[in-house]
Amino acid sequence: MCIGCRKRASVSELLRVVAVDGRVVVDERRRMPGRGAWLHLDPGCLAAAARRRAFPRALRVSGALDVNGVEEYLDRRLR
Repeated sequence: MCIGCRKRASVSELLRVVAVDGRVVVDERRRMPGRGAWLHLDPGCLAAAARRRAFPRALRVSGALDVNGVEEYLDRRLR
């Protein structure tokens, strides 16, 4: 399920992200350790997740997380 729009989708349609040192990092190979969250490859879903503060809840970390790395990844991927 996408944490931005809360819609179900197949794993092949979603991007896995994990929290590493206060940042949200894209897990392209879906192999990084730790709790992951899933997100559509859509800037709107990323914005909705950030606005609703879904990343700390989904990844079970306290405090705010930096999502700039995911934004840059989506920009590169969608070009």
